[in-house]
Amino acid sequence: MLSFLVRRTGWMVVTLWAISLATFFIISLPPGDYVDTLQANAEERGEFMGPAEVAELRSRYGLGQPFLAQYWKWISNIVLHGDFGQAFAWNMRPVSDLIWDRVALSFFLSLATLLIIWAISWPIGIYSAVRQYSAGDYVATLFGFVGMAVPEFMLALVLMWVGMRYFGQSPGGLFSPEYQDAAWNLGKLLDGASHLWMPILIIAVSGTAGGIRIIRANLLDELYKPYVVAARAKGLPEWKLLLKYPVRTSMSPFISTVGWLLPGLISGETIISIVMNLPTTGPLMLGGVLNQDMYLVGSFILILSTLTVVGTLLSDLALAWWDPRIRHSYEGG
Repeated sequence: MLSFLVRRTGWMVVTLWAISLATFFIISLPPGDYVDTLQANAEERGEFMGPAEVAELRSRYGLGQPFLAQYWKWISNIVLHGDFGQAFAWNMRPVSDLIWDRVALSFFLSLATLLIIWAISWPIGIYSAVRQYSAGDYVATLFGFVGMAVPEFMLALVLMWVGMRYFGQSPGGLFSPEYQDAAWNLGKLLDGASHLWMPILIIAVSGTAGGIRIIRANLLDELYKPYVVAARAKGLPEWKLLLKYPVRTSMSPFISTVGWLLPGLISGETIISIVMNLPTTGPLMLGGVLNQDMYLVGSFILILSTLTVVGTLLSDLALAWWDPRIRHSYEGG
C-alpha cells in the first residue's frame, strides 16, 4: 500500500501539472483578453481608456508576454505564494477572496443534499432489489425514471412559483428582501434555512432517483451468485446474510465513485444557483467565463481538478478498506 501511495502521489503531481498547462492554454484561446473586453465595455458607456492605462494593465498581468511566460507567472504565484491573481471583472479583487466567500454556502448545500440522497436511496434501493417486481419496486422504479427525466431547472421554477403563490415566500435568493442586508441574527438564520430547503430538495430529486437505480442494479447482480446461495444454505439469518455479503459487495462500485463528489461539493449546482439566484461558486465561475476573466476561470478549474484527483485517490483507499479483494490486489501489485 505504501508503494501504491507513492506511485499515485507522483502521478498526481504530473497530472495536476498537465491539467494546469492545458487549462491555461484553453482559457487563452479566445481572441483578445480581458483588457480588450474592458475597452469595449468602456466605449459602450461612452468612456475612454488611455494607452497608458491599457499598457499598465497588460504589463501588470503579463498579458503582452508569450504564453509560457504568462503561464509561469500564474502557476508560480499559486504554488509559491497562494496567490491566484485578481478577478478583472470584480474590480481587481483577489480571486481567492471571491472563491472562498462562496465556498461555505456551496459546501453546505452540496453536503446536505448528498446526505439526504444517501439516506433515502440506500434503503429504497436495497428494498427494491430484495423485493424485485413487487409493488414497492415498481413505485421506486417509476420515481427513478421520473426523477431523472424532469429537468432540475423546470422543477426549480415550479417550486419557486408554488412557494410564492401559496406560502408567500420570495422567489429565489438566499434571504427575503428584509433580511438581505441585515446583520446576522436568529431571524436571518431561520429565514436563510427557510430558503435553503428548496434547492436541496430540487438537487436531491435527480440524485436520489439515480442512486436508487444504481444500488438496485448492483445488488441484483450479487443476490443470486453462488457465494450468497452457499451462505444461505448454512442457515444465516436473511438480514445478516444480506448486509454482510451482497450489500457490502454491491457497494464497491458506489464507493469507487465517491471521490468524484469532492469537486461537486465546491462547484455546486450551477444551473440551479442561477435560476434561484443563489450566491454559490457556480454562477461566479460562469460569470468569469462570460467575461473572459482568465485568472478567475483558471483558478476554478485548477481547484476542481485538484479536488477530483485527490478525491479519486481517497475513493481508491476507501475501496481498498471496504473490499478485501481490492486491498489484496494492491498488495500483490
